[in-house]
Amino acid sequence: MPPFPDHNAPHATGPLRVFRHRNYRLFFAGQAISLPGTWMQSMAQSWLVYRLSESSLVLGALGFAAQLPLFVLSVFGGALADTRDRRAILVGTQVASMLLALTAAALTMTDVVQVWHVFGLATALGIVNAFDVPTRQSFIMDMVGRDDLPTAIGLNSSMFNAARVVGPTLAGLVVAASGEGWCFLLNGISFVPVIAGLMLMRLPAHVPPPPGPSTLQRIGEGLGFAARHEGIRTTLLLVGATSLIGVNYSVLMPVVADKVLGGNARTLGLLLGAAGVGALLGALCLALRRSSNGLSRWALYAAVGLGGSLTAFALCRSVWTALLALVPVGMCMVVLMASANTLLQIMSPDAYRGRVMALYSMMFLGMGPFGSLLGGTVAHALGPSPTLLLSGIVCLGNALWFGVWLQRHGPSLQGVVREAS
Repeated sequence: MPPFPDHNAPHATGPLRVFRHRNYRLFFAGQAISLPGTWMQSMAQSWLVYRLSESSLVLGALGFAAQLPLFVLSVFGGALADTRDRRAILVGTQVASMLLALTAAALTMTDVVQVWHVFGLATALGIVNAFDVPTRQSFIMDMVGRDDLPTAIGLNSSMFNAARVVGPTLAGLVVAASGEGWCFLLNGISFVPVIAGLMLMRLPAHVPPPPGPSTLQRIGEGLGFAARHEGIRTTLLLVGATSLIGVNYSVLMPVVADKVLGGNARTLGLLLGAAGVGALLGALCLALRRSSNGLSRWALYAAVGLGGSLTAFALCRSVWTALLALVPVGMCMVVLMASANTLLQIMSPDAYRGRVMALYSMMFLGMGPFGSLLGGTVAHALGPSPTLLLSGIVCLGNALWFGVWLQRHGPSLQGVVREAS
């Protein structure tokens, strides 16, 4: 079996084909309302902690606290997703996320919030996400099937990154006008349509699997399967290395906006929005694809582009040049991660899909805390710009490694191998 099989969905008619699935329409509508709120909260949370602490080190520690649970607990979330009712799990995680957002709003709007409150709530949300992310990723195929999976993942990325443009921009305006608490409140309210959409879905009754291995044994089976599968193993390593080194640029954004560019919360919103514009463009390109042919090549080019554009961003000293540099940063990041997501789901049999997506969550989101802590620590010692420059150079080295591996062990850079669904 080639390490990177190519999947071609028959009778593809374009990205709108996926909306013939009623369940996916409900899912898409709920996420379209909720995701801007998620990005509003993310930006407001970073700005609140930076306002209270004025420390890049504390910002890095916040990213570590928020994402460490994903690294530690995602394998348990994946094992649960392979054995339990995925919709029920998602309803529970969305309710928990809503309550955490409303708690953050109450603390902030009553002027009693402290840095440790934000750390505690961010850690709690990370625990929720450790079960939400692998379940949501594996739930996509339950809604659309294998044939429409690449299109659904592309559209999900498009929606996610459209929210990346809208959310931070709105958050910058709301924070400047009314404070961070309103961002948390609006995010809490935005979970209502998501929960309603999940409840309205028509799904087959969940049939529990027969008694089998324990949770720890299932986790071990999933780890063993991923380690033996050359394509899955290499894709996960690429994602993990990129997340560790490349994603930490976002945690330094408040410092860049303030110290390097001389801006404020509006500047931070613009910077995050520019990265979101690029990410949206990348996601739309993926959504328009009708098959996964050549996705490994797309991932390689995106890894090279990410390293180059991060290096350029590190050298920017004006808001406009920084905005221009962040567009390809966002575009390359989403193309790389969404391509890897699609390849992993196609390569994974149904029985292992939840656990493989848990490993993807660990590598993509779970490595983030270590990258955030590393980036914050280095920025505290060297400054944000040298840290970003170093990140760009290391990302270029990571792309070189993947390119050499792909040339030696992949089916070909053209990705012409096909696998039936």
